Amino acid sequence: MGSGYLKRITFDQNGLVPAIAQQHDSGEVLMMAWMNREAVQETLQTGRVCYWSRSRAALWRKGESSGNIQRLVELRLDCDGDTLLVLVDQTGPACHTGRHNCFFTAIREGSPEIISEVEIPPEEMYGAKEPEA
Repeated sequence: MGSGYLKRITFDQNGLVPAIAQQHDSGEVLMMAWMNREAVQETLQTGRVCYWSRSRAALWRKGESSGNIQRLVELRLDCDGDTLLVLVDQTGPACHTGRHNCFFTAIREGSPEIISEVEIPPEEMYGAKEPEA
């Protein structure tokens, strides 16, 4: 696979681009993370989604700690090339909190409300390991 597609992606001043993970068959938005060039290339080469962890300053292969991997179905660019849509097949919870997706807090009538329960407690997913994020 050539790397000409990288020219179409607009990375920010830190070399990153936002990546929105969406379940390919249901359309559910699972999470938002960041990718750098290497993460994009690895994702396309391996079919397993890889992000860039800003807190660790390292590549983050989704599921390497929790086992909750994301298999790439399709990678899409938005009209400006400055945001990626990562269509995935998610195994287990996508969120490090153990919820199915990271968007579990709704603002309703001006107040935050938790709208989904924990599926797998983080301590069961990670044990003594640091959660992914």
